[in-house]
Amino acid sequence: MTAGLARDVQRALRAAVRGEVAFDPGARALMTMDASNYRRVPLGVVAPADAEDVAAALAVCRDHGVPVVPRGGGTSIAGQATGVGVVLDFTRHMNRVVAIDADARTARVQPGVVLDDLRGAAAAHGLTFGPDPSTHSRCTLGGMIGNNACGSHSVAWGTTADNVRALDVLTYRGEHARLGGAEADPASAAPDALPARLRDGLRGLADRHLALLRTGFPELPRRISGYALDRLLPEHGRDAARAFTGSEGTLGVLTEATVRLVRPPAARVLAVLGYPDESAAADAAHLLLPRRPLTVEGMAADLVGAAGRSLPRGGAWLFVEVGGDDPDDALARARDLCRTADGSTAHEIVADPARQRALWRIREDAAGTATRMPDGSEAWPGWEDCAVPPARLGCYLREFRALLAEHGLRGAPYGHFGDGCVHVRIDFDLKERAGVARFRRFSEAAADLVVSHGGSLSGEHGDGQARAELLPKMYGPEMIALFSDFKDLWDPDRGLNPGMLVRPGLIDSNLRFAALPPISAGPVDVEFTYPGDRGDFPTAVSRCVGVAKCRTTAAVSGSAGSAVMCPSFRVTGEEKHSTRGRARLLHEMLAGEVIRDGWRSREVRDALDLCLSCKGCRSDCPVEVDMATYKAEFLHHHYRHRPRPRAHYAMGWLPVWLRAAAPLARALNALVRFRPLVRLVKRFGGVADERAIPELASETFTRWWESRALPGGAGTLPDGLRDRESAESEARPDPRRTVVLWPDTFTDHLSPEVGRAAVRVMEAAGLRVLTPPAAVCCGLTWVSTGQLGHAKAVMRRTLDRLAPVLDAGLPLVVLEPSCAAALRSDLPELLGPDEPRAAALATSVHTFAEALERYAPNWTPPRLNRTAVGQTHCHQHAVLGDAADRRLRERAGLTGELTGGCCGLAGNFGFEAGHYEVSVACAEEALLPAVRAAAPGAAVLADGFSCRTQIAQLGDGVTARHLAELLAEGLDGGLGGRLAEDSAEDMDEGPDGAPGGGQGQRRGGAG
Repeated sequence: MTAGLARDVQRALRAAVRGEVAFDPGARALMTMDASNYRRVPLGVVAPADAEDVAAALAVCRDHGVPVVPRGGGTSIAGQATGVGVVLDFTRHMNRVVAIDADARTARVQPGVVLDDLRGAAAAHGLTFGPDPSTHSRCTLGGMIGNNACGSHSVAWGTTADNVRALDVLTYRGEHARLGGAEADPASAAPDALPARLRDGLRGLADRHLALLRTGFPELPRRISGYALDRLLPEHGRDAARAFTGSEGTLGVLTEATVRLVRPPAARVLAVLGYPDESAAADAAHLLLPRRPLTVEGMAADLVGAAGRSLPRGGAWLFVEVGGDDPDDALARARDLCRTADGSTAHEIVADPARQRALWRIREDAAGTATRMPDGSEAWPGWEDCAVPPARLGCYLREFRALLAEHGLRGAPYGHFGDGCVHVRIDFDLKERAGVARFRRFSEAAADLVVSHGGSLSGEHGDGQARAELLPKMYGPEMIALFSDFKDLWDPDRGLNPGMLVRPGLIDSNLRFAALPPISAGPVDVEFTYPGDRGDFPTAVSRCVGVAKCRTTAAVSGSAGSAVMCPSFRVTGEEKHSTRGRARLLHEMLAGEVIRDGWRSREVRDALDLCLSCKGCRSDCPVEVDMATYKAEFLHHHYRHRPRPRAHYAMGWLPVWLRAAAPLARALNALVRFRPLVRLVKRFGGVADERAIPELASETFTRWWESRALPGGAGTLPDGLRDRESAESEARPDPRRTVVLWPDTFTDHLSPEVGRAAVRVMEAAGLRVLTPPAAVCCGLTWVSTGQLGHAKAVMRRTLDRLAPVLDAGLPLVVLEPSCAAALRSDLPELLGPDEPRAAALATSVHTFAEALERYAPNWTPPRLNRTAVGQTHCHQHAVLGDAADRRLRERAGLTGELTGGCCGLAGNFGFEAGHYEVSVACAEEALLPAVRAAAPGAAVLADGFSCRTQIAQLGDGVTARHLAELLAEGLDGGLGGRLAEDSAEDMDEGPDGAPGGGQGQRRGGAG
């Protein structure tokens, strides 16, 4: 399409549409891909405000001969949410639950409403929507209707088509049609209201082909492929709504739907059944259906990996959920099912909701985790969700595994075994010509295999471009011709989502990787080493497969399943501020077709500007996209040899400025009270005017450490390490009871009380505490601002200064979670394998709780007996883990759950001008409400300096503290903090063989 046409269409749309119209490179780049292997560049994007806007947009596109692609959450795996015309994005405005009729058990919804939002609204009436794909937190009802989505509960409540009651649609020609369900059951929905040509045409098409429609469709619960023309038969009530469902946006544009709601059981219990292998589980799955389970999901050991250790004995598992009138009834049904399960090696019955959620997360994340093979190589959709009759599933899987081996491919099947539907990601090489050719050969052979078992090429996600070319194998030429007639009846101008279902593109065209620089061109020059991606930046960016877990809009919980990703998207709701959106922009930057200025791209820069570098995606994204690292990489190149934002100089170099300011702390604190001067300093430093500048410590932690009032003061050990006992002993420190406390910049200059408290607690636990022999820094502030050259220099200098620590094999205790995460991940990933000391340093890093648990396992912390509220630091959640912290809090009598999410300050992010509103909104999502709702006397806990600062500045006078401070207070109050009454010999061995506390520990405080 020409640039002139694009300008004309954009101008006409802006005049006709009240919603957003975007034809800029960034908006187009965001819509080039869905969750499939395919990529198309749209002409522009329209976010219609309502149905009138949809009609106006269709009129403009029709006048200019431009195709239209309706799009929901963009989680389609077959490519049908990509197109070259104008994309209609329904997620921005047409995303409401219009009404719920609890008596009729129906809901009216707009196409852009997210499934979980509908389920939340229905839950208030004791109802739910039955189909529930694993993308339920971000997929839309419009997309579900377009693809006839199903989900794990389809054995109980059917597919989306089974739950549609009425559809309001607009044809490409602007005709309004209301599809009201089956004529055979007029009470189920309003009657059809179709234009005469459609009404007569649909009836005539069905009546002319009665025999073909009655014999040409396989009988199975998950027949999603093709158009459901058999629903137009008289015996099926000439159900136009059902025939329309699953049409992938090729017939009309949905503007509103009425769907059926169901009443879920009062109680649910999950039975996890182990089987020797995948085929045994598949053979057994359909035999469980007479028990009327809610789910029968299957997966094998090659998919679940390490998570399999928490499952019953076996090489494959069925997740079978059963319902009941009450917990006892559900439990009895689950036990009965397990007793009669054929061939099971072991089972577990799970009634605890938290444990159920943890197990279901294994299944729901499979669409992402399956994209990486155990050796780290990539796997892709392409043969994603075929279905066979459930009774034939075991036989099919055995032959399918053999077919994979025959073609030299690997994949891990999983999915809806009770419905005979299998998902699989396969390690196709879609970047090289030979690999693409093998992809085609395998797909053709796999289609023949499915058809030989009486199956459907698609059992859930639709055909799109991934399978439509192969539909003649399943249906034959006569039915394919009838599909074309059906499409042309609805859309004679062929303007809606062309290339899908009928007259499709080839399965090996429009592949997403075709636009990227060929491997033969050599690697992209980058600073990080990307060890999980063979050092290749495009491969790292391609981790994002589009499943869009980052688009989850619900507030996170504080449970073990809490999450961080993606705080900026939850605030703005804009695709470009999701992890997926940013990955898409980076992909298009590398491709150079839409975004043409490479590392200098303003579109990428603007999208990354609101990335908090929280690293939540590193853990919460099923494929571990690490946008914080990609952002640092981009900023490094974007500003290379160019002036940077003032905040990069002010906050990127913060360790330098704080060290210089330390001797003048008292005077500078006094000057901060002079508002005109502070306003000028903020403006000069790129700091948000709304932010208060934190007060400098009048005595730094290191100064306090060096001047402790002990005999002889603090001396220097032979190896350069400093501790309080150095004047009393020249012996080399005992690694079994010695730790080195890292004096990070924030603890040293801004919250030294945390360091002092940590020293007291660790010494009370019997540990000997040392500090590094010279000033050290993790380089985090330079990393987060993309000043990677200087970050490397800082890191190497730190490694030099820590040589005594590394040589002695001493553990390094880091109190600030962001610094610990930087040392454990950023430092080795930036310096790479050529610097072996980096890996040694990363291994030595421990959090405060980890150090106490490992090196003082027999110490009993003081009993605080308080409720704790607050937030787990986002970097701790993403990189370090908080299991040891949870155990320490439990032992200390701190009850309650901390929230997930991000505090919003996130190091330099919340201080930078232009970020204040987003920063506050992130804090208001979970952290601040939890603090405000805390019971009187509750401890507000936040180990990160940013989290404590955000609470101090926004939390209505509340003071948050590090866990070390709370435990130190317990020591002061005489609440415990004792060593177990074990012998010294018993204490020399910790958990899993870890060193223990050793002899000579003090009881109580060690001031």
